[in-house]
Amino acid sequence: MADLHVGAILVFNGSQLRGVFSERDLMKRVVVERRDPESTPVSLVMSTDMFTIDESASLEEAMESMQSNNCRHLPVTRNGQVVAFLSMRELMHFELAQKTEENHHMRAYISSNA
Repeated sequence: MADLHVGAILVFNGSQLRGVFSERDLMKRVVVERRDPESTPVSLVMSTDMFTIDESASLEEAMESMQSNNCRHLPVTRNGQVVAFLSMRELMHFELAQKTEENHHMRAYISSNA
């Protein structure tokens, strides 16, 4: 995770999604419980109460799902298979970029009509 600069990874058994392992899981279930990170299987410390969202969902629906399910990472599915993995940070960056672009368009419009 550190090498990839990501805060969470999906855990599969073959093509079947089994869990999510996050920095929060590492801290709560490994560090705080004083488990040996080298010998502790991820399957013992990963989150298995996952929520997914279909790829047809909107940005707002994804954010609402994360908020209502108190999670910061959300697997995205197509026909029951995981095709992507969203983070709250990615969604916030995307939302900020959209708002910034809207702001620039509004300022340009106001300036041209002033």
